[in-house]
Amino acid sequence: GIDDLNFWSWTPVDHISVPPKVLQWAKKPNVKTIAMTPFGQREFEKHGVEAAYIPHSVDTNVYKPTNTIAGTDARKYMGVPEDAFLVGMVAANKANGSIHRKAFAENLLAFAMFRQQHPDSYLYIHAEPSKVFGGFHLPQLLKAVGIPDDAVLFPEPNKLRYGYAPEDMAGIYSTLDVLLHASYGEGFGVPAIEAQACGTRVIGSNWAATPDVLGDDSWLVDGQPFWDEAQMAFYQIPLIPSLIKALEEAFYAPRGVSEASLEFAKGFDADTVFETYWKPFIEANI
Repeated sequence: GIDDLNFWSWTPVDHISVPPKVLQWAKKPNVKTIAMTPFGQREFEKHGVEAAYIPHSVDTNVYKPTNTIAGTDARKYMGVPEDAFLVGMVAANKANGSIHRKAFAENLLAFAMFRQQHPDSYLYIHAEPSKVFGGFHLPQLLKAVGIPDDAVLFPEPNKLRYGYAPEDMAGIYSTLDVLLHASYGEGFGVPAIEAQACGTRVIGSNWAATPDVLGDDSWLVDGQPFWDEAQMAFYQIPLIPSLIKALEEAFYAPRGVSEASLEFAKGFDADTVFETYWKPFIEANI
């Protein structure tokens, strides 16, 4: 049975308090828990679980400042004016039909209010628009918050289903002026590292894993606790005024490649993470 096997369990904590079932698993005698972030490691240790720390990683030979998408100038490919302010979201539109961890409603409402003052702003949403995966009907939500159709871009449906080439994703991240990455809670948040590896700054949540994966020149937004009854733990909801303030600051910040973001992302390079974290862990546990 499952209790007869030994596990190295790479375990996210995507709430601001650890869900009881996650702790129940982590406390099994046959489980060696690995936290994805220092936040997760602290949360496990707070509850008496000794956890190693090994972060996710990205290939910085691929995720780097990139001017093209599918061989075409990135802004031309996206159909966005060169001088426009381009905000991006890279977040799976998957949910339970009522609560969405990726905070699409809050992020889109904040962008809609921000755009009233900055009509030359566009929003790229790298996600499935429909509810097919249990998420939200994004076109209806966009209409509800008042973002016009011509201000929103979605990925090509077939490419999204089969997966964009990493080189093309690097081009998408690079052409964004900022990645809007605030959510109810992240266990890690790989897009934040991918964006920064491409020199793009990030707006993220000041809780759960996100502060551990944002460099000093990105933005952290405030929130308030939200009880997740299904998992018996607290999320946190991004506050709309804080999101708008971060978007305003990003709008007036210098555009182009952020050297500070590039430098921060180097710490999450795949080879670096393997040598620094995975190799010593494997050697100590086999």
